[in-house]
Amino acid sequence: MLGHALDVVIVSFRSRELLRDCLASLRLFPPSQDARIWVVDNASHDGTVEMVRSDFPEVEILESRTNLGFSAANNVAIRRGTAPYVLALNPDTRVTEGSLDHMLELMESSPAIGISGCRLEREDGTFDHAARRSFPTPLGALGHFSGIGRKAKAPAWLSQYRAPVVERGPVDSVNGAFMLMRRDALDAVGLFDEGYWMYMEDLDLCYRFAQAGWKTWYEPDVTVVHVKGGTSGKYRSLRVNYAFHYGMFRFYRKHYSPKRNPLVNVLVYAGIGAKLVVSLVSSSVRRRMFARA
Repeated sequence: MLGHALDVVIVSFRSRELLRDCLASLRLFPPSQDARIWVVDNASHDGTVEMVRSDFPEVEILESRTNLGFSAANNVAIRRGTAPYVLALNPDTRVTEGSLDHMLELMESSPAIGISGCRLEREDGTFDHAARRSFPTPLGALGHFSGIGRKAKAPAWLSQYRAPVVERGPVDSVNGAFMLMRRDALDAVGLFDEGYWMYMEDLDLCYRFAQAGWKTWYEPDVTVVHVKGGTSGKYRSLRVNYAFHYGMFRFYRKHYSPKRNPLVNVLVYAGIGAKLVVSLVSSSVRRRMFARA
């Protein structure tokens, strides 16, 4: 294959040390085919740009004067790249030996797969259930955020947020922390929806791929370490909290509301708004308790 086989795109915001570890893992376990690594820094002002230039001169660093958010920043580098495969990779991840080769071989051997993801493992070795998910539904979201849907014996209609346990195969969605995409499919379907500042953009992209006839594949034999919450922080800021709930609203309005009863739509929007209020109050209380500790 002539040229680079893979464009690795990492969006960074105030995550210098996590990014250092991520880039070190890419250097230690590179794919056998040529890859180009792009870091888009969202105006971190924490020495990230200087660190990349000093310690990883092989990496292409793109500086943004403002925080573009996850979707728009990813798209900046995706448009710059030319490789047939694009890997959206969080800075709070670490790839493992052979992981990139395995995933590239999967994509090359299965032309119907547009997006693939792998097993995500936390630093303590536990499985990150968000590695593969079902598309959200109002009842599934209610079950997930109430905690009922997370219980082992929860009914299926309340536990839809998490994908069913699979050995490997097609799923609704994989996690944007490690999302390997076929560029031809991206060109046909479109890049990340920049209306999502942060959160839900991975689900949205997988949904659009599915609507266009592409498969999203989960490969559990490949493991990547994911420092859960490493990029968003222990406590969500007001902007991040709003972005999370707006992402839910946007996804529902974009993909579900045209097919639903208007009354159902009003109830869903009211539920999202109520959850945002509860989340903001809860986050404020936790911050105050943490500050006093």
